[in-house]
Amino acid sequence: QVQLVESGGGLVQPGGSLRLSCTASRSMLFLNAIRWYRQAAGKQRELVAAITSGGRTTYADSVKGRFTISRDNAKNTVYLQTHSLKPEDTAVYYCNAETPLGQNFWGQGTQVTVSS
Repeated sequence: QVQLVESGGGLVQPGGSLRLSCTASRSMLFLNAIRWYRQAAGKQRELVAAITSGGRTTYADSVKGRFTISRDNAKNTVYLQTHSLKPEDTAVYYCNAETPLGQNFWGQGTQVTVSS
């Protein structure tokens, strides 16, 4: 079992930045990948960014160049640094962890609202 806790969401004006954190209850070194998803009201959950145990990163086209995913293994934490936020980035952001056995664990989510 892995518990994931997200933090760092909030209300920000268009063009602003936020750093989201996802902290795991145990070492992330055994996990295949950590992913950030988001779900806007009335829409399906979508993959935003992912980072593998080897540090390889992938991003949705809609956030490339604006978001950066990184990990600090010593702190069991993965970050999602967001810049140049747009109203369409408004969503609940969820952290997801995948084990080598294919198990998936989810955090409770953190709300990001981009509005003037």
